[in-house]
Amino acid sequence: MQTPTLRDVADAAGVHPATASRALNPATRGLVNAETARRVMKVAEGLGYRPNPIARGLKTSKSGTVGLVIPDLTNPLFPPIVRGIEDVLEPAGYSGLIVNTDNDPQRESAQIELLRSRQVEGLIVATALIDHPLLARLRREGVPMVMVNRRPDGVDLPSITPDDAAGIELAVAHLVALGHTRIGHLAGPLTTSTGVARRRAFRNAVRDRDLDGDPALVVTCEHWTEESGADALRELLDRRPDVTAVVAGNDLIALGCYDVFAERGIACPDRISVVGFNDMPFLDKLAPPLTTISVPHQQIGAEAARMLLDAIAEPDRAARSVLLPLSLVLRGSTAPPAMGA
Repeated sequence: MQTPTLRDVADAAGVHPATASRALNPATRGLVNAETARRVMKVAEGLGYRPNPIARGLKTSKSGTVGLVIPDLTNPLFPPIVRGIEDVLEPAGYSGLIVNTDNDPQRESAQIELLRSRQVEGLIVATALIDHPLLARLRREGVPMVMVNRRPDGVDLPSITPDDAAGIELAVAHLVALGHTRIGHLAGPLTTSTGVARRRAFRNAVRDRDLDGDPALVVTCEHWTEESGADALRELLDRRPDVTAVVAGNDLIALGCYDVFAERGIACPDRISVVGFNDMPFLDKLAPPLTTISVPHQQIGAEAARMLLDAIAEPDRAARSVLLPLSLVLRGSTAPPAMGA
């Protein structure tokens, strides 16, 4: 059986092929009378017609796709971001092509070139090293881009990020209200904008409250992972065994704390309280459930997609940055310090 064509659909629906094309494209369907659009879609479904995005792209120079550049697909914070992106792209007639970079600059460069060879119309980038020459080059070449969750230095790009400083402030304020004065910080990698921003915010929050500002209370993790979090907490406890609370750079780092608590027989929160950052799924199932900073990841993804569609439609639009407010989620991993601690 011959595959039905757009002209077959148009003839069966009694419309011009251009009208059928607009009716079958979510991005242009609003240009067609609603009753006509419904008739065309019903006919297309009955004939088993499937639009050919490659042919459409050759004709219009638009692929209807954008690239989603993710640093680590195993990190639970990224799926809800991707879901938010898709919720906005799909009604606009776009789809996303996801690549994983493993936080490797060479792999990232190769994957982005692969996306560009597939004629994506723009990029949503969740990987942002402090020194990120690739993004600067893409910006010079006029590639529409939006940064999500992170921001590089020295590149004027639209971005949508959580208010990291306010989130760390919430965490420190909560611990201080409980009575903690010796608070440690397990910082994320300082090669990333998020790690730098949260570490800086922690130092400021401690200084503003005249707390113990010993540099030994801050340990930097090599990666945003549970294993790195465990290594960092071991180092912190060896330096300052009197620490009574920890603010982790993210929830995965906080999970590493739980490993060390079990390993060294440390009671949480009786001996040490811990606060995470991101509010990943299933944190309420831990023992004890993790107190953390909630980040609206799906909202971040949705806003990033809107910003990219704006950048595609108006290439000369000035870049804008959006900070989303965060909230503290109280669970069982924080409590007042033990008497005499």
